[in-house]
Order: sequence, then structure tokens, then C-alpha cells
Amino acid sequence: MNRFCHMGVTQGGYGADMEQFKRFAVYYAPPEGDFADATARWLGWDLAKGRAVPGGQPLGLPRAREDLTRGASVYGFHGTLKAPFRLAPGVTELDLAQGCAALAKEISPVVMPGLRLSNLGGFLALTPLGDETELLDLGAEVVTRLDLFRADLTPQEIARRRPERLTPRQRMLLDQWGYPHVLDEFRFHLTLTDSVPAPDRAAVAEVLEREVLTQMPRPFVIADLCLCAEDQEGHFHLRSRHALGG
Repeated sequence: MNRFCHMGVTQGGYGADMEQFKRFAVYYAPPEGDFADATARWLGWDLAKGRAVPGGQPLGLPRAREDLTRGASVYGFHGTLKAPFRLAPGVTELDLAQGCAALAKEISPVVMPGLRLSNLGGFLALTPLGDETELLDLGAEVVTRLDLFRADLTPQEIARRRPERLTPRQRMLLDQWGYPHVLDEFRFHLTLTDSVPAPDRAAVAEVLEREVLTQMPRPFVIADLCLCAEDQEGHFHLRSRHALGG
């Protein structure tokens, strides 16, 4: 049986909670432990528990932690496998959870040597070390095989992706799969900050080394698919975990 994490919801409680959530997504989220706790404190939001976390103000930051993580915090610490989407007409959360569970049984866990801190155009994030072939394959399976649960994009949703700034390939992926950074454009990462001004990045990275990177797992393992949902205030909640390999 799947383990449902939000507000103690069990399988029978799905229907009653549908009105709480606007969109769903499939993420990597760390299992319970020091790494999950450290990243929740840093971002100020615990994805698994669905609540704010007092993170304090680590020494050495050039500006308030909240100012560095305001956008990232609502998502919680995660790595995107299938970006947030609305459910297709007639599809329920239970349908999507069952689809995740069935898919997960067919895919083996992904094991990478570890993670490193990277600067992604001004955003600080963790990215994987080593050969990413199996990770990219996992992302492609999740994006394509769960797409039947996704509603078509509205014109407003397309406009929010700034299609005029996308490459022709990215625009095609947006139209087909609802997100431009999938398949050959997919780059797995775990966001830790919003865009950080260049003069502040070294200081923020130094604090992250102390506050987060000391808890990073080695090896880094993706052992399940995490079904997450966005509430009406924009915060994401972990709804269920589905073990890879069954």
C-alpha cells in the first residue's frame, strides 16, 4: 500500500482533498533524515510535512535567508521529474497515484556517486556527479508515460513559459509534453536559491557548504517517485511515495 504523507491522508481520502490542490507534479524528494531536515530548514518549507520550518539566519549570509529562497521555498526541496500540471478532465489524484505506482514498479532505482553545488545562471543548485544516462532515462519515462494524466496547456500557461525565448526544439517539447525542459533538454537539479547577485554568490555558497552540503548523501539514490501537489496558496506537499522497482 502506498504511504500518503499529507495530513495523514490514506487512499480512501483522495476524493475529499481534491479541492485543496491546483496542480500535481512528480519529484525526487529526499527520504526522512538529516539531508531532508537540512534542506527543509534552509528553504523554510518542509515538503513532506507540508508546513513552514523556522530556519533562522545562518551566519555569513550577505542578506536574509528568506530573500534568497523566497521563490524556491514554496516548492520545497526537490528535483523535478515531471513539472507541475493540471489534471486532465475526469482524472483524479487517485488515478495519478496509481499510474505512478504502476510505472515505478517497472523502473530500477538510480544510483549516482553524489551531488555538487552548481551555479545555474545565478541560481545555486545541487547537480549530480557521474554518468547521468540512467537518470535521463528515468526522466523521459516519467514525462512521457504519465502524460495521459495531464490537461492540455491553456494559452495563459503557454504564455507564462515565454515561448518567444525558447528554442524551436524547446517550443516543440512544450507543445507536446507541457514543459520545454524535458527529454534531451532535461537537466536534473535540486534548487537551493532564487537568483543570487554575482557579488553575493561566493558567500552564499560558503554557507550552503556548511548548512546543507555536509549532510549530502553519498551515493545519491533516487529510490522512489514522489507525487506532490500544489495547494491554493502555491505551496507544494508530498502526497505519496512510490518505490522504484516495486
